Amino acid sequence: MNMQKATMAYAISLILLGVVGYFVTGMVSVTALIPMFFGLPIMVLAIVAKNPGRKKQAMHIAAALGVIGFIGGARGLGGFFTLMGGGEVARPGAVISQTIMAILSLIFVLLCVKSFIDARKNRQQAQA
Repeated sequence: MNMQKATMAYAISLILLGVVGYFVTGMVSVTALIPMFFGLPIMVLAIVAKNPGRKKQAMHIAAALGVIGFIGGARGLGGFFTLMGGGEVARPGAVISQTIMAILSLIFVLLCVKSFIDARKNRQQAQA
């Protein structure tokens, strides 16, 4: 898998999540844009990763941001399960946005870890 493209897709997804969440929740809270604020630097890192000399560092930083995004989004998982069970939460839009961010971030981080493992194996095979 081309992780530079996957990183760009992840960044665009976060940006769209933030912008859509902001408008869907009535543009009353700038916190709805938090996914966008994560997506923008990740997009920059995806662009930097096009440079082979900077790819490793850019991808590791993007993965670290993905972990932070997962941790931040995971706060909404409890509320999401409450919603799915028919309960009510104070800010359902925020809960849904956080849950989506957590899921996207987890998938991205898992893809990064797999890519890092594959890259290490390939380097070891090339040296042998």
